[in-house]
Amino acid sequence: MEEQPGTKDFYHRSFVYAALFVSVGYLLLSKVLVGFKTDQLVLVFIFNALFFFSKATRKFILGFSIFIVYWVLFDYMKAFPNYRYNMVHIQDLYEAEKRIFGINLNGLIVTPNEFWKANSSAFLDVLTGLFYLMWVPVPLAFAIYLFFKKKTEFVHFSLVFVWVNLLGFVVYYLFPAAPPWYVQTHGFNFIAGTPGNTAGLARFDHFFNITLFKGIYSKGSNVFAAMPSLHSAYPLIVVYYALKNKLGGINVFFITVMIGIWFSAVYSSHHYCLDVLAGITCAILGIVSFQFLVKKAPLKHFVAYLVQKIA
Repeated sequence: MEEQPGTKDFYHRSFVYAALFVSVGYLLLSKVLVGFKTDQLVLVFIFNALFFFSKATRKFILGFSIFIVYWVLFDYMKAFPNYRYNMVHIQDLYEAEKRIFGINLNGLIVTPNEFWKANSSAFLDVLTGLFYLMWVPVPLAFAIYLFFKKKTEFVHFSLVFVWVNLLGFVVYYLFPAAPPWYVQTHGFNFIAGTPGNTAGLARFDHFFNITLFKGIYSKGSNVFAAMPSLHSAYPLIVVYYALKNKLGGINVFFITVMIGIWFSAVYSSHHYCLDVLAGITCAILGIVSFQFLVKKAPLKHFVAYLVQKIA
C-alpha cells in the first residue's frame, strides 16, 4: 500500500514556500506575458495536488515537470511572435516544395498538400485526424511507462524531448515559415497576427460534427512556426527509445503512428514535406547530440541527480 505523507518533513515549510513561489510566480508572469487563462489555474492545481498528496505523486509530478517547462515555454511564445524578428518565408518555401516534391495534377505541377486537398476522402480525413491526435497521448503514455519501469531512460527521454523542442524553437525564430494552409487561404501576402487554422483537419471535425481541432488550433502560439514540424519529431523520439529499450511488438505500433503523423501533417496542409524532413532532422540532431553530451560529466551528473530525486 502506498505510504501516505504524515511527517513534518513532507510538509516542511521550505516545500510549501517553494510550491507557493512557483505557483504565484507562474500565474503573475503568465498574466503579464499572455494574459490570464483558466488553463493556468488547472495546471497550478494539478501540480500542487500531486506535489502534496503523497510521496509517490510528488516524485511523479517532479519527473514530469520537465514536460511542464516545455508547455510553459511554448505558451509564452505567444508574447514574442517570431515574425517580429525575421522575415516570414511564404512564397520561397512554397516554390521550393513544389520544385522538389511537385506532383502532376491535370497537367499542372502542384505541391503534395494541394494534391491531397484535391483528392481527399472521408476515410483519409478520419484516419489522418486520429493519427494527428496521437502526437500528445503517445509520447506522454510512453513517458509514463518509462517513469515506472526505467527511471534513467525516462529522464533521458524527457530531456531529449525538451532539447529537441528548444532546437526547433531556435529555428522558428531564425526561419519563420508559413504553413501550406496559409498560402491556400491568404496567398503570398504576409498578415501579422493571423489566427490559427484547422486546415484539412476541419474535415475530421465536420465528419463527427465536433469542434475538437478547432479548439486545439485556436490556442496555437504562432502560425508562422511551421518549420520544423515538431509534430513529426516527437514520434521519432518515441520510436528511438522504444527500439533502444527493445519493447518488442509495440514498436510496430509506434512506427505506424510515426509514419501516420508524417503523412497526416502533409495531407492536412499543416506542413510541407520540407517541414516534416526538418522535424525529422531536428529529432536526429537532438538525439545524437544528447547521446554525446550525456557521456560528459556535467550532464551525466545532472541525469543521476534527477533519477535520484524521482527514484
